[in-house]
Amino acid sequence: MSSQQERFGEWARRVGGTGSGSGVDPGGGPGRGPAEPAVPDAVPAATVILLRDTPSGVETLMLRRDSRLAFAGGAWVFPGGRIDPADYEPSHPDDVYRAARRAAVREAAEESGLEVDLAGLVWLSHWMPPPQTPRRFSTWFFVAPAPGGEVRVDGGEIREHMWVRPAEALERRDAHEVELTPPTWVTLHELRASSDVASALAAARAGRPEHFTTKACIDGTEVIALWHGDAGYESGDPSVPGPRHRLRMIDHGWRYERTAPRPGPPE
Repeated sequence: MSSQQERFGEWARRVGGTGSGSGVDPGGGPGRGPAEPAVPDAVPAATVILLRDTPSGVETLMLRRDSRLAFAGGAWVFPGGRIDPADYEPSHPDDVYRAARRAAVREAAEESGLEVDLAGLVWLSHWMPPPQTPRRFSTWFFVAPAPGGEVRVDGGEIREHMWVRPAEALERRDAHEVELTPPTWVTLHELRASSDVASALAAARAGRPEHFTTKACIDGTEVIALWHGDAGYESGDPSVPGPRHRLRMIDHGWRYERTAPRPGPPE
C-alpha cells in the first residue's frame, strides 16, 4: 500500500463521519448543496454546539472521545450521537428532524451532564461523510446557548472536556495538540466570526441550514475534502479550475477555501 493510500485510509477511518448519521437525506434546495440519494448504511445522528460568552470571547464545549473507539477515536467533538428509536415522537413517528432535535438534547445530557433547552436549538447544518468511510453517520448539527451547570463526563466513551474559543481550537489542531474531524473543523472556522453567543445564534437563524455531502480525494501529499459548489466536486478532481469549496488537510495546517456561493436567507 502506498503512503498516500495509507494517509487516506487513516483519515477515512478517523474522521470520515461527524457524530452520527443516516440513510436519510434532509434534502437540498437552493443554497443547501446537492440533495443526493440516501445512503442505506448511514446512521441518523445529531450533535449540538453549545456556546457561552466569556471576557475573552465565545467559547464552545468540546469533548474528547476515547482513543480506543472505532469511530473518531481520540477526536475532540461536540456533544452528540446516533438517533435512538425513543427520540421519535409518537405523534410524528417518521419525522427525523424532530427526532434529531430530541437526540441532540438527550446526548448532551448523557455526555456532558448539561440539560439543554430543546426550544433553544437552531439548525445549523447537515453532514454526510464520503462513501469510503467504514462508519457512516448522517448528522444534523444544531447550535444552542450553553445552560448553566457543571460539565460531567463519564470517563468511558468521553474522556475529558474543555471550553475553548473556536480560533484556539483550530490553532491547537494545527499544532497537533488536538484531533478534529472535518465537519467539526469547518463549524469552528465559521464560528470564529461571532463576537458573542447572541450573534452566533442570529447568524444561524438568518441563513439556511447547509447540507454538506463530502467527497474526498488525494492530491500529491494533501488529503482534500470537496463540497458542493467546488469546480472539482462532481468529478472528484481537485485540479479542475473554477470556484472552490474544500478543506485542504495539509501536514502543517488545514486550509478552508471557499469562493462558491453561500446559502441565502430562509424563504
